[in-house]
Amino acid sequence: MQLKKILVANRGEIPIRIFRTAHELSLHTVAVFSHEDRLSMHRQKADEAYLIGKKGQYTPVAAYLAGDEIIKIAKQHDVNLIHPGYGFLSENAEFARKVEEAGMIFVGPTAKTIQALGDKVSARELAMKCGVPCVPGTPGPVEKFEEVKEFTDEHGFPIIIKAAFGGGGRGMRVVWKQEELKDSFERATSEAKSAFGNGTVFVERFLYRPKHIEVQLLGDNHGNVVHLYERDCSVQRRHQKVVELAPAKDLPQETREAILNDAVKLAKSVNYRNAGTAEFLVDQENRYYFIEINPRIQVEHTITEEITGIDIVAAQIQIAAGASLQQLGLTQDRISTRGFAIQCRITTEDPSKGFSPDTGKIEVYRSAGGNGVRLDGGNGFAGAIITPHYDSMLVKCTCHGSTYEIVRRKMLRALVEFRIRGVKTNIPFLASLLTHPTFIDGSCWTTFIDDTPELFSLIGSQNRAQKLLAYLGDLAVNGSQIKGQIGEPKFKGDIIMPVLTDSDGKKVDISSPCEKGWRKIIVEQGPEAFAKAVRANKGCLVMDTTWRDAHQSLLATRVRTVDLLNIAKETSHALSNAWALECWGGATFDVAMRFLYEDPWDRLKKMRKLVPNIPFQMLLRGANGVAYSSLPDNAIYHFCDQAKKNGVDIFRVFDALNDTDQLEVGIKAVLKAGGVAEGTICYSGDMLNPHKKYNLKYYMSLVEKIVNMGAHVLGIKDMAGVLKPRAATLLVGEIRAKYPDLPIHVHTHDSAGTGVASMVACAQAGADAVDAATDSMSGMTSQPSIGAVLASLEGSEFDPGLDGHLVRSLDTYWAQLRLLYSPFEAGLTGPDPEVYEHEIPGGQLTNLIFQASQQGLGAQWAQTKKAYEQANDILGDIVKVTPTSKVVGDLAQFMVSNNLSYDDVLKKADQLDFPSSVLEFFEGLMGQPYGGFPEPLRTQALRDRRKMDKRPGLYLEPMDFDAIRNTLKEKFGGASETDVASYAMYPKVFEDYKKWTQKYGDLSVLPTKYFLAKPEIGEEFHVELERGKVLILKLLAVGPLSEQTGQREVFYEMNGEVRQVGVEDMHAAVENTSRPKADGGDSSQVGAPMSGVVVELRVHDGSEVKKGDPIAVLSAMKMEMVISAPHSGKIGSLGVKEGDSVDGQDLVCKIVK
Repeated sequence: MQLKKILVANRGEIPIRIFRTAHELSLHTVAVFSHEDRLSMHRQKADEAYLIGKKGQYTPVAAYLAGDEIIKIAKQHDVNLIHPGYGFLSENAEFARKVEEAGMIFVGPTAKTIQALGDKVSARELAMKCGVPCVPGTPGPVEKFEEVKEFTDEHGFPIIIKAAFGGGGRGMRVVWKQEELKDSFERATSEAKSAFGNGTVFVERFLYRPKHIEVQLLGDNHGNVVHLYERDCSVQRRHQKVVELAPAKDLPQETREAILNDAVKLAKSVNYRNAGTAEFLVDQENRYYFIEINPRIQVEHTITEEITGIDIVAAQIQIAAGASLQQLGLTQDRISTRGFAIQCRITTEDPSKGFSPDTGKIEVYRSAGGNGVRLDGGNGFAGAIITPHYDSMLVKCTCHGSTYEIVRRKMLRALVEFRIRGVKTNIPFLASLLTHPTFIDGSCWTTFIDDTPELFSLIGSQNRAQKLLAYLGDLAVNGSQIKGQIGEPKFKGDIIMPVLTDSDGKKVDISSPCEKGWRKIIVEQGPEAFAKAVRANKGCLVMDTTWRDAHQSLLATRVRTVDLLNIAKETSHALSNAWALECWGGATFDVAMRFLYEDPWDRLKKMRKLVPNIPFQMLLRGANGVAYSSLPDNAIYHFCDQAKKNGVDIFRVFDALNDTDQLEVGIKAVLKAGGVAEGTICYSGDMLNPHKKYNLKYYMSLVEKIVNMGAHVLGIKDMAGVLKPRAATLLVGEIRAKYPDLPIHVHTHDSAGTGVASMVACAQAGADAVDAATDSMSGMTSQPSIGAVLASLEGSEFDPGLDGHLVRSLDTYWAQLRLLYSPFEAGLTGPDPEVYEHEIPGGQLTNLIFQASQQGLGAQWAQTKKAYEQANDILGDIVKVTPTSKVVGDLAQFMVSNNLSYDDVLKKADQLDFPSSVLEFFEGLMGQPYGGFPEPLRTQALRDRRKMDKRPGLYLEPMDFDAIRNTLKEKFGGASETDVASYAMYPKVFEDYKKWTQKYGDLSVLPTKYFLAKPEIGEEFHVELERGKVLILKLLAVGPLSEQTGQREVFYEMNGEVRQVGVEDMHAAVENTSRPKADGGDSSQVGAPMSGVVVELRVHDGSEVKKGDPIAVLSAMKMEMVISAPHSGKIGSLGVKEGDSVDGQDLVCKIVK
């Protein structure tokens, strides 16, 4: 009979492997597939392919176990040979017999041999007859729990339960103690029955840390058997091999030869035919024990092929066709090994979650290659859908090298080359494994993975490009999600960078940052020397606020890090003689995370690197840090220490109520950190008005207290811009007269239009530094124009020492950038002298306008401003700085929206539900206001809430930083000290930010115009992920809406390769049939630990459960997992039933305590 056609009764990579050899042997190939596998690669690689049964006739796994149906297909299409591959029917003696009875050749052992060796119990009996050592175990198959119990009573623990009719780790459990025995037996038998159709198991004594050595065998039809040497398969998890090595690296030659001889002896005793594997365990004393013979090709056969040069599959087919080993040139004396080979099984599993299988669509698939790298793949390709129905293996990567170390390094290189996106893979784990000292030494054992938790300290793939595409795709479908954005930027072109020329017309070299500046004194001599040098300076220095307060006041704090860094080097040169750059802290800290999805610490470090010469100033809210309410003192000390270490020089410390007890906490923290402490008084109202309680005497009293605290510099913070020139002259002059050696720095806003005049008055009265902003970002609620301030002081004894040409050149950048951020403009058109009446701080005025429009009060803006005045009076005329300004603003909006007058609030105080910020103020959480709280209003508003008469920090327990570190490590895999500091200030904001970056990655690298608005179709743009790594992107198309999922496919070209991302259309009205997800932060919600099918439900609504009780059994990729109760309680909201498919983290039920 001429052999022309071979069918492979399997799926995935092994049919493709067999088809390749079959084609080399001039055979026609036939594939069979389940309905779920209709798009699989093995179907496409065959010459012919046929569906097993009809759609719905078989479950996904049962299709490949339907032997009669497969034989029927083979007969219908004139197949001569059937190769079973591994798994499924490969060890089914009845299938082998039926193939032969149907007149075809079974590529494998005879049915009789499979019967004798495939049953592990029979194989043990055979080994004992041949004098081959075996591990103590049950004499025969075990079906009842009582039989297992008898064995453990005699031999003790630990034991291992194994499926008698299959391998691959299914139906296998290690049991360490009596309490685990019954459940493990039930799970093992259940898995065995599901995977192999037979739940019979046997039991053996479990050896401690043995090596797993297997011998590749080949036998012909004439009684000849040879070995192809051994493989070390010790690196396993769940008894499934993960990494294999050939030959074994540290096996003594004497032990090796004995194992090889015994393997051949066993095979000859049963007249073994075709390929098979004899498996042994080798203990710590190099004693070996026979386990079983697998009568089939093994997954890891590739490494034997690489070291021997023998095509094992070709030998299988040729032996099945009648060839002898001698005819094939495969006599023992002609078989030798060359070098070493390693195989890694790359799977769609998440090692950080107990190797739970991941499912979904492969969005990107780029494989390894090159010298000594072999890939045996199945469903690894872009667009492939990974389901929970089958084994999780994507591809086998096999490397060959002349030495163990060479092949280990080659494998590492290959793993790094892989790019697989859309599903989780075990590649980071494999890399961790291959770099572990034990693996480098080649001395792993079978439980090495379980015994080595540090293997799970993974450095995972960053997946930056695909995460970035997910954001760009969402932007293309749903538009910008950045809060506060109205419309798209007015300017979308490329910003023209300024060319700096000095007053002589000479071009300034900006190839590197400027090194000359005031910061050098701080770094080399310390804060005290800096304060003395500033005081000794003859002119009045300028602090530029463009990098913080200017854009906070005009553009809702939305300027991104990338746009600051783009102009950083130029700034270091143009403003080299500046007192400081106000660039960090205050609202910019939380807004960076909350709305820009950036790390404020990353911003600080990058700015510091590019501007090493100008002091950086930050805003510190006293005992609040950068938060909006008081924190434990140790949180403030920790934060200041981190800020100083990462680049902050001058800390402008203030308290919203001028509460010196609160203020002192911040100043002391700065002093301990080694920073320049600028103790600050907040200026409020009109000091010249005799009816105001905030008069000169009040401010001078504050100054004295601040000086006594040890502040290096005095700050005057005029948040609302109400410091009139005459008041400035009086206040600064009085301070200068009393404290001639004290540096004075004045901050203001130009809300009324008098900012330049006031700052000039301050300079003339003795101030050492005043604030200004670049011309294009100045005026109104921002700071006065730097150009106007320089012009006003130019040539006088107060000249700031800045080159006007350079400063104006710098401004050309900001003029363009402001247009880019036009969606955040507040719409202010000019100065508002009315600020002297309502006293709304500059930064808050912008936010209030936006908030009023969001709450439908835009048409009542004038009324809101009036209500602000009244709210301030109701609260006792307080100092209005963040967060107290927010209290006044919230009360004002509350009054307007509820149509409440001044008298209404006072009369109905005991009935009104005041905003939470107002109640927190009355409680004393923001400190003690000058003159006390208004009574009886405070008591009426608070009702039964507490009252604090001391600073809030005294009521708070110290922050547990170790607990924070552990929390962050558990949730996000690790935590830097700056992460801890961010979490201490804003726990929820930080967590939300981290979750966002887990989804979309680091968006700070994205140019702003593509952060705020989608590109045009066909527009090419570049994103530099890091130095030397640039993505070239182009939006190709946005697909139609899917009525089933509510998603659209967005197509991008990335570096010339088409990629697509699925994006939920937020505007589409599509019924969502997906299950709700369990909230990880709610311990009452129980989520599915992985994708799979609910095969068993152990509870019902109302069931009482204890912690650890099983709720349901989940099956995925032939693996079962028990979902256990995280705590005791009653089952409620049970959302699944047996047979349901679930995705990872789908809500299974709730447990009410």
